[in-house]
Amino acid sequence: METTSINAFEKARTGLWVSLQKHLSAVYEAETSCMNAVAFAETFPFSTATVDAAILEEYWKQRDTMRDLYSDETAQLDTLVKAIRVKGYSEEEKKQLHLLILGYMDIAASVFELLSTHVPVKLPKDDELEETAAKFERIKRFVRLNIKGLPSLLISFPT
Repeated sequence: METTSINAFEKARTGLWVSLQKHLSAVYEAETSCMNAVAFAETFPFSTATVDAAILEEYWKQRDTMRDLYSDETAQLDTLVKAIRVKGYSEEEKKQLHLLILGYMDIAASVFELLSTHVPVKLPKDDELEETAAKFERIKRFVRLNIKGLPSLLISFPT
């Protein structure tokens, strides 16, 4: 029985690792496209006054693509974290899976930050992007909490 449990966990961990690598590939591709789309800018935020319309159109296209990827990745991470929570893995096994996810999230966050930093001076308000960023951070905090574990948190508070 224990061997079956270990094999199921190993299969899940390996599957998660492979999946996260594929997701990172998409994130890195979006980063490259975004950086290419803002290559005209020397400083950020940048002025759109002197930028050719075709270049700006490409910038907005790449920005929208990255924004959509951010939203999709956040929704998938939410589902994944919820699935890990209900699986019958041991707490130590869940921590291992959460560590893999947290590593991915740290890298992805650094790329998705471009949506806030590599922008024009006048950027329209984007409620959906703000909601996605808030949800991403909530998931990240939840994952960190699960890695640290509740007992260690209780020990750190004086009574």
